[in-house]
Amino acid sequence: MQDFRVKTFLTVCQTLNYTRAAEELALTQPAVSQHISYLEREYGAKLFTYRHKKLELTRAGRVLRDALATMAHDDALLHERIAEVAHGAAVPLRIGMTLTAGEYMVAEPLVRYLAAHPEIRASVRSGGTKALLDLLAAGAIDCAFVEGLFDKSAFAGDTFRTENLVCICAAHHQFAREPATLDDLLGERLILREEGSGSRSVLTHALAKRNLSLGAFADSCVVESLDVIKIFVAGDLGISFVYEAAIQRELAAGTLRIVPLTGEPITHDISFVRLPHSIFEDDLRALFEGLA
Repeated sequence: MQDFRVKTFLTVCQTLNYTRAAEELALTQPAVSQHISYLEREYGAKLFTYRHKKLELTRAGRVLRDALATMAHDDALLHERIAEVAHGAAVPLRIGMTLTAGEYMVAEPLVRYLAAHPEIRASVRSGGTKALLDLLAAGAIDCAFVEGLFDKSAFAGDTFRTENLVCICAAHHQFAREPATLDDLLGERLILREEGSGSRSVLTHALAKRNLSLGAFADSCVVESLDVIKIFVAGDLGISFVYEAAIQRELAAGTLRIVPLTGEPITHDISFVRLPHSIFEDDLRALFEGLA
């Protein structure tokens, strides 16, 4: 059973603000401070510190957060499992997916897996990589398929698939000179996903490895929907970088084309992420292996 002081600590970890944590927990701010002080005495270490007037976790606080987040998740899931078993109902499974990974890489194998396991009652949440990792840390979901980068010291992860991030343009787009490298594309308008998107993070890191940045392009346009990005690019409003798996229909229809570039391709792992050391690791491993 989760101690109420642990819940307070994890809420402060999420908000990094004593006042907001008190509001979420319907407690007074002094009560929140007392709970944190109790845990600091219990573990003999300072858990939070102020830096530039902002509350931050200490190294000891991060270690405790990671351990207690897994315990809190397992406790909540254990309550659900016991209640479900007691009433003979289905087993709950809460899955997070980034939009691209979900629609183009995970959805079809998940359908087959759930059809073969009618005892599982799945719920699926979509969002950006950061949002899903926050939900996972908060125990709101059990696992996630993400495109973006994640802290491997805070989460357990396995590679689900490795995908190519390719440059696309309208099928009829005319370059001033057919590009051969990323540098040759800098005169184009770049249509890209919002901050927090996994594919944007991957592109940003790939550009940095080549001493480039998003600001190096002549112009840019931020679009939160991959489907809208594909429509914009097909309408010749600019170029973009998307996972190759996400444009198979458009390539077949002849509305988009891949811009071939020399050099090492941009690749990234689609990861299956969950909290480490969970007592439900075998169940989550079965899901991963069933989809792979």
